[in-house]
Amino acid sequence: MIEVEGLTKSFPGGEKPAVDDVWFKVQPGEVFGLLGPNGAGKTTTLRMLCTVLTPTAGYATIAGFDVATQGDKVREHVGFLSANTGVYDRMTALEMVEYYGRLYGLSGGHLRDRLDTLFHTLQMDSFRHILGGKLSTGMKQKVSIARALIHDPPVLIFDEPTNGLDVLVQRAVVQSIAALRGQGKTILYSTHIMTEVTKLCDRVAIMAHGRIVACGTLNELRTQYGQDDLEEIFFGLVS
Repeated sequence: MIEVEGLTKSFPGGEKPAVDDVWFKVQPGEVFGLLGPNGAGKTTTLRMLCTVLTPTAGYATIAGFDVATQGDKVREHVGFLSANTGVYDRMTALEMVEYYGRLYGLSGGHLRDRLDTLFHTLQMDSFRHILGGKLSTGMKQKVSIARALIHDPPVLIFDEPTNGLDVLVQRAVVQSIAALRGQGKTILYSTHIMTEVTKLCDRVAIMAHGRIVACGTLNELRTQYGQDDLEEIFFGLVS
């Protein structure tokens, strides 16, 4: 569902590529964790996959569509969520998600049914008519999740979606993502929080200095590095 081969991104003036010859595959229905410290290149990688940035070199496809040459098709098949996604202060939660649904070409009864399903599933009915400027942080993040899901994409990309949230809201967001896993979605999940990785991910790639330095299931990584604690494996590879 996601194939990345030699993906590279350099920025003008940079001494080294921000992303340097990255390779990995994510199978349909799999939750694949991209784990790394700040500055490792995770966000740049995800932005290339979402067609926000153009790769300098390499190749990547989402659902069989090339991220560099078939951006419209890629965006049809991807829902993207980051920790920094904003909401519009003067639109209600319902209006915001509906607006994005229309951008994706949904309308009429199909759009209404999709909105009702998402607001029920994500437990958003109680604040569907509250303006964005009056929503709590947790409510805003749920709106962002609904916005990423409105067109029912087969692939979801989450870039540190719980960063900066309090513990209760983090838990609610992780539970929402776990429910999506149960629906068979293909999920690429970037984080630096170890507990989220162990709860959600089937496989994980550890990234440092723009490169993938390890990749496998949690058990494979524990066996390879002779260490049960994922956090110790992580620090040993990125320090």
